[in-house]
Amino acid sequence: METRPMDLTPAPYFRDIADGPEGGEAHWVTTKDGLRIRVGHWLPDGLPREAIKGTVLIFPGRTEYIEKYGPAAIDLGRRGFATLAVDWRGQGLADRMLDDRRLGHVQHFPDFQQDVAAVVQLAQQLDLPKPWFLLAHSMGGAIGLRALIEGLPVKTCAFTGPMWGIQIPAAMRPVARILGALAPHLGFSAMRAPTTTKGHYVQSAPYEGNTLTNDADMYRFMQEQLEAQPDLTLGGPTVHWLSEGLQECAALAQRPSPALPCITFLGSDEQIVNTDAIKDRMQRWPGGELDLVQGAQHEVVMEGPAIRQHTFDRMCALFDQYRG
Repeated sequence: METRPMDLTPAPYFRDIADGPEGGEAHWVTTKDGLRIRVGHWLPDGLPREAIKGTVLIFPGRTEYIEKYGPAAIDLGRRGFATLAVDWRGQGLADRMLDDRRLGHVQHFPDFQQDVAAVVQLAQQLDLPKPWFLLAHSMGGAIGLRALIEGLPVKTCAFTGPMWGIQIPAAMRPVARILGALAPHLGFSAMRAPTTTKGHYVQSAPYEGNTLTNDADMYRFMQEQLEAQPDLTLGGPTVHWLSEGLQECAALAQRPSPALPCITFLGSDEQIVNTDAIKDRMQRWPGGELDLVQGAQHEVVMEGPAIRQHTFDRMCALFDQYRG
């Protein structure tokens, strides 16, 4: 069955805060279940289209948005790659799921695959340079893993701090499961999960002692983006999101690794996702490699220049190897 072409409707793109390549654009895309999401894309500065090596599909993490990946698009562009990023349902400028737009929520975690399908269709319609590659961060790592298992058309993949398990104290895990099971019956599914904040993490937590990055400039970059565009702000997840996220991680853990070359970057100071789940997955990923990045926290591609250079050099070397 032939797919009907999308209407290429321009969407806002905040180039003044993105610090991305010149000529970046964004489009609105409607998913099959009727939600509007935002997709941005960049071509490398000063590189003829025929010389572009391919396109990296960036699957962001929870609370993230297109403009946050402007610097990553610069780094990828310098290495010859075009870039695409997406505002998932419930975040960025995409349709939010609840009246309180600062609550992170999703009805069912696999619903994100409808966003993936819309992204792929748009990338095809825009004729973004092929081959395509995947770079998935945090929550995007869970979305990306399922997408790969279900046939995402990429040559190879890279992950940074993927959410293949959520970091919850062992004693709290049974509580989280019970809370998630009871929430729909007791009417508090849409309540914010305990210990999380109403505002975005970088707006409520000082740089000192933060759990995202060891680079003060990048932390300030994230703060300034949200100061300039408050509508991009997303706070803590709902109880239902947490329950769905735990279920998705458990379901994915039972699936075999895709038959694709893979490199996963894990910060030595990671505090947000479950590192044991990442190590377990990479031990059973044929052709996969785990790169433990010394001195990095969760946001490996938003650390200092040396760590960013190491990370982008290594992932792009893998992409180069499998371009043919």
